[in-house]
Amino acid sequence: MSIGEQTAYTASDLLEMPDGDRYELAGGQLVEREMGAESSWVAGNVHTHLNNFVLQHELGWALPEGTSFQCFPDDPERVRRPDVSFIARGRLASDILPRGHCRIAPDLAVEVVSPRDSYYEVDQKVSEYLAAGVQQVWVVNPDNRTLRVHHLNGPLSHLNENDVVSGEDLLPVFGRRVGDFFPPARQENSSADRG
Repeated sequence: MSIGEQTAYTASDLLEMPDGDRYELAGGQLVEREMGAESSWVAGNVHTHLNNFVLQHELGWALPEGTSFQCFPDDPERVRRPDVSFIARGRLASDILPRGHCRIAPDLAVEVVSPRDSYYEVDQKVSEYLAAGVQQVWVVNPDNRTLRVHHLNGPLSHLNENDVVSGEDLLPVFGRRVGDFFPPARQENSSADRG
């Protein structure tokens, strides 16, 4: 390989790498997933709320951060790892999770904005998920404590921390206050900060 030439990786390569779970794959290139402590906690908290609801109502699979999806028609080798995802019961063969990458699009993908994420990167992932057939994409932003709901065939919803996110047809009767996904609000200019 000549200097400046980059290796093109495949989805299979990602499964064989010892640290492959740290990466996504786009255009044959490794994309490192970097989450801060806060965004990682928020992702875990969203998963907890979603998983408890899905288990209680036997709706399917709520999958945590790191689950890999290879389901993009415009780039068959692309692999994305939403921070949380949901697959409805009956969509997987025999309702069994695959051992490698999931080859079907999730019904819901959740991306938690991390400190190093650019708006372009987040919007790019949203577009990719919707093009793959994901029904809803939630973009959770800890900085301004908001949640955007992108629908495959519908309007964009902007929710503030006091609004309730519902799963609509996808997760009937799921309803959580957006603020419940975040840690307690930081107190600006507290006495501890002054001194």
